[in-house]
Amino acid sequence: MTKNNKTLSWSSARNICIVKTLAKLGHYPTRKSEKEAWFLSPLRSETQASFSVSLIKNLWFDFGIAKGGTIVDLVVAIKKCSTHAALEYLQNENSFSFSPPKSSTEKIGIQIRHVNVISHPALIQYLDSRKIPLIIAHNMCYEVWYSLNNRIHYAIGLKNDAGGWELRNKYYKCSTSPKTTPSFYHEGQRLLIFEGMFDILSLKVLDMELFFCSDYIVLNSLGNIKQLPETIRSYSEVLLFLDNDHAGRTASKKLLSKYPNTKDKSEFYFDFKDLNNLLTHERKQK
Repeated sequence: MTKNNKTLSWSSARNICIVKTLAKLGHYPTRKSEKEAWFLSPLRSETQASFSVSLIKNLWFDFGIAKGGTIVDLVVAIKKCSTHAALEYLQNENSFSFSPPKSSTEKIGIQIRHVNVISHPALIQYLDSRKIPLIIAHNMCYEVWYSLNNRIHYAIGLKNDAGGWELRNKYYKCSTSPKTTPSFYHEGQRLLIFEGMFDILSLKVLDMELFFCSDYIVLNSLGNIKQLPETIRSYSEVLLFLDNDHAGRTASKKLLSKYPNTKDKSEFYFDFKDLNNLLTHERKQK
């Protein structure tokens, strides 16, 4: 025991290194980078490491139960004790001081933390609100956990051809670098071009036959039109499913004038902004 009978303060306890404390408890990282260490969760049984410790902020997060926090929160969870008891335990670990790497002062953008099959109830509910069955989303999208502005978030993710992600949830949409288009090829003679991930998912619901006998590209941003490959000239037809707004119609006109094999299919949802607006309207009417 420490000679000082005064219980360790919360602020002092936060400076105790989580990684060193876990090592004393018999938990060691399965992989490590400059920014984080990954463990098999000390809070539950698992075979794939989904427990992350930030080596920059000295915080932990268990993606399997969507919980995280400080070293004090971790001791409370592991030992199933009160905060006061956790602070008493950590008095003996006071020498395990945390020293963030020098690069920790650098500004950090979106960091992908964990990728899994879609299973979070909030994301399933979000898909349901957009009238996308889970089985439809499972074949193309993932549940992506990421950090931004010192907080952990989760979203529906669609991976692009360069390894970046388009991320969507009920409250927020963003993307990671590199930002480009996702493409899916089935060696078909028809190519479909969509503006966003929910457009392609919606068509998969609305016209499964057209979906499965075609290749397709998701622009994610109309600015990515310039990245379209010249191989689109080789298709017998290219169908455009861009938004029914000024920007979408302008982009469609450019593609129609540049590629003679293109056709504007926005008349399919002429009363709606996009395919998902059409889908949600139809499902509400049933």
